Amino acid sequence: MSHPPLPEGFLLEDCRIERQLSQGGFSVVYLAHDAAGKAVAIKEYLPAGMAHRGADGVGVEPDAEHRAAFSNGLKCFFDEGRILAGIEHPNVVRVKNFFRANGTAYLVMRYEEGETLKEHARRLLERGEAVPEDFLRHVFVRLLDGLREVHAHKLLHLDIKPANIYVRRDGHPVLLDFGAARQGLDPGAGLNAVLTPGFAAPEQQGANEPLGPWTDIYSVGASLYDCLAGATPQPADRRLAHDELEPAQKRWGKRYSLQLLELIDWCLMLPTAQRPQSVFALQKVLSGEQLDLVDPSWFDKKE
Repeated sequence: MSHPPLPEGFLLEDCRIERQLSQGGFSVVYLAHDAAGKAVAIKEYLPAGMAHRGADGVGVEPDAEHRAAFSNGLKCFFDEGRILAGIEHPNVVRVKNFFRANGTAYLVMRYEEGETLKEHARRLLERGEAVPEDFLRHVFVRLLDGLREVHAHKLLHLDIKPANIYVRRDGHPVLLDFGAARQGLDPGAGLNAVLTPGFAAPEQQGANEPLGPWTDIYSVGASLYDCLAGATPQPADRRLAHDELEPAQKRWGKRYSLQLLELIDWCLMLPTAQRPQSVFALQKVLSGEQLDLVDPSWFDKKE
């Protein structure tokens, strides 16, 4: 169910809405211009099936039966803004401001021109072309640099996938959508219900193992697999019951380097202890360096 967007020209704080860019299950994203005339992206919390646009065409009103869920989601959305406002890295989406208004909340983000990694990879595959390995290494080495910064803040993204990796026109990636992110060291934090089957790690779906950097690393491996396959990998919960995911080394052994394929299979190991334990280990491999047999622990050593 789609919601009508905010009207063109609507003034939100000091930003004027130009047009809608996208709409997902939990939010609407707009192109706008700030008081200085600079383009920004504004993300509005507006979950489908839980709320509706008010009679004035602006306000957001939760449905009576979903008030509690709406409020909880609104808090998580606002927390996303707080998280990202504290992180300034060229490969992580930059939140310039966040605020509550009109019965909901908004994130004002730096506007980027480009396309998602999913869109780029699918277009190549539809033309019968493989996604170049050099391109994947270029994108993921830089993406992992941003993810290291996220982990350095003791945060986990928990929803990494090609649709949440934006590739700027200069080829540099930006990690988007921290709606599922949470404090990785908070023992009292429950699992977030926001996850994407095929990219979410087993420990996000009932496996009795702790979350950590290895959880995001599983999603990185699944994202690489998706770029090669043009399809989402078998969901982890189904793999736990009956693993039918064909190893990357077997599936693409004649098209990509053994090093890259080994890296993908390593990231996609079901037991957490068998995956890379740090983003730094992956960066070394993608940069052409040798694998480390022992990775520094996220909890014992800050990268």
